Parts: sequence; C-alpha cells; structure tokens
Amino acid sequence: MTHTTVRIAMNGVTGRMGHRQHLVRSVLALRDQGGLELADGTRIRPEPVLVGRSAHKLRALADRHGVEHWSCDLDSVLGDDTIDVYFDAQITAAREEAVGKAIAAGKHLYVEKPTASGLAGALKLARLAQEAGVKNGVVQDKLFLPGLRKLRRLVESGFFGRLLSVRGEFGYWVFEGDTQPAQRPSWNYRAEDGGGIAADMFPHWEYLLHELFGPVRSVQAHLTTHIPRRWDESGAPYDATADDAAYGIFELAGGIVAQINSSWAVRVHRDELVEFQVDGTEGSAVAGLRHCRIQHRAGTPKPVWNPDVPASEPFRAQWQDVPDNADFDNGFKVQWELFLRHVVRDEPWRWDLAAGARGVQLAELARRSSSEGRRLDVPEAIR
Repeated sequence: MTHTTVRIAMNGVTGRMGHRQHLVRSVLALRDQGGLELADGTRIRPEPVLVGRSAHKLRALADRHGVEHWSCDLDSVLGDDTIDVYFDAQITAAREEAVGKAIAAGKHLYVEKPTASGLAGALKLARLAQEAGVKNGVVQDKLFLPGLRKLRRLVESGFFGRLLSVRGEFGYWVFEGDTQPAQRPSWNYRAEDGGGIAADMFPHWEYLLHELFGPVRSVQAHLTTHIPRRWDESGAPYDATADDAAYGIFELAGGIVAQINSSWAVRVHRDELVEFQVDGTEGSAVAGLRHCRIQHRAGTPKPVWNPDVPASEPFRAQWQDVPDNADFDNGFKVQWELFLRHVVRDEPWRWDLAAGARGVQLAELARRSSSEGRRLDVPEAIR
C-alpha cells in the first residue's frame, strides 16, 4: 500500500474552533484512522505541525495528542521545505499577514473565514495565491452538515418547485462574562480586533445562499450592539465595540428573498442553534445542523386565522422528517478530506480564496448598508 504524507502547519489550533474541529475532529481523526484512503488504495496521511504564540499551550497540546512537532516561529516553519500546507485559524486581524507569508513561501493554503478584515485584503490574497500557483481553500463547513446536505438534496431534486423565500435564525445568549464566563472569546466583541457577528457569520450566509439557492444580488442590513459592556477572560470589564446582532434581507438571483437574523443576544426557542425555513410553490423545508423536515404541497393543511379560539392544530406534527439515507461524518472533516484530495490528486475544488472574498464582501456591504440605512447592490465582479 502506498502512503503519501502531507505535513500541515496548523496555526491557531489553541483556540476553541481550531482545536476541537480542525485539529482533533479532522486532522488527528484522519491520522488516527490510518489516513484517507483513495480509490487505488493509496492513503493520504496528514501530519500536523502546531504553530502559535504560546509555547506552554502548544507543548501541552502536542503532548496530549501525540503530535511530534510544534513551533512559535512561523517564519521558520514556512521556510521548511517539508511543509506542504499552511492552515490558519487565528483571530481575523492576524490572518491576512500570515496567509500572505505562506503564499510567498509557496505553501498550499487552507484557511478559516473571514479570510481578511476587509474586501481589499481578501481579494489581494486570492490574487497572490493565483499568481503563485498554490492550491487554496476556505473553510465552508456548514455546506457539509447533515441537515444542510439533506436540504441540498431537496433543492437538487426539484422538491420545492419555484423557490420563493429563505428564512434563517441563528444565535444564542453569550454571557457577558461577569456572573458567568462567556462562551466566546472577548475579541469577538471588539471591532479593533476584527470582531463582530456580521464579519463572523455573513461569510457563512453568503456561501450557503450562493451554493444552495443562488448568488446574492442585494443586501439590506441592520447591525447593532445590544450588549455594550462585557468582561474578558481575566474578568476585566471592557466596552463592546463590535456588533453582536445583525439582521439581513438578501435578494438572490431569480427573485428569491432571504431573511437571516444573527444574534449573540438571543435566547433559543427552536430545535437547533441555526435553522432555515425554505418555501417554494410545491413544498417547504426546515433544516438545522442535523435535522431536516418537509411539508409537501399535497400534504399542506389549510389553517384558518381565528384569534378568538386557542390554536388546535399540531403544526409541528404536520411535518415529515427527511431520512439520513447516508452516514454523515463531521462536516469539518469531510471538507478537509476533499481539500487533501485536491492537494494530492488535483481533484475538483471550488471553495477557494475568491469564494472566501465573496463572504468578506457581503459582510462589508452589510456594514455599509447598516450605517447608510439603505439597500446595496452586490457588484458583479466576484459573484
């Protein structure tokens, strides 16, 4: 059996997302299962090299997971000819410079979103990667979640008929940090550090809308900071300068209207932390991270509005679960597998830095829309 080892410099894996999803549940999971097996029996074996600023954290992480190599010297790691791929899960403000260095070093790239703090930086990275001829990818994990893979199946089968609208609800209550520790890092709430829910979530909404329903043609958004004072990891109070809620209306190609609310200041009254309802002339669906439920035109009840009597219809019970019909692995791991196939075998890949720039563009337009109080068209250049 032939083995191909891919050495991956993983920067930012001491953080929650980088550690849990990318290192443990993706790269180490692939390593521990003996690698990714290809059709001809070849196995791609990922070998992580941990990179970061804290030697103490990196050493502890390496010891815990049996990782041989780690370093606090990014330049030295990028200068190592045995490193094939650079992965970045740092805070947004640090990403553009590090990715630029990796491109200059000739490394293939796989990066978290947003790819840069602004559109100009995101487009520059996409251009530099193309000119350098390095393979590049952006994490677009929600496309690979079970509930949304079922939703894609419905779209591609024509279940909805003519698509009319998409309504999304995302968020949960993030504690301020005074009486209970916050579930998210404090930099998320500081604009000067690249924080803000629009910067974080609108890139997700862009690729989901683009891939499942059509390109975004216009955006109208309202961004706000509902909780202006929070407490950081050391217990010190600070002013929240970034938006913690964003309310957006998007017009898609074909006249489809999408409305998505994103908030870290909302309490959850739904089955999952994110849910999308899609309505079409022939049917509707509600999809979350794992589940997907449908109601076809032929089975749609005929409710009558009567505020004078209590509701008697079991509305939730009138929907049908979409079966799994497949084994769904971790969404981050699935996309890592596709990227490694792209690097080693040049298999098809479309989630590149240009696609990532579209997400940065949408977040930037949302901020402008909110500050100017008007709807903005999405330029065609990187649609």
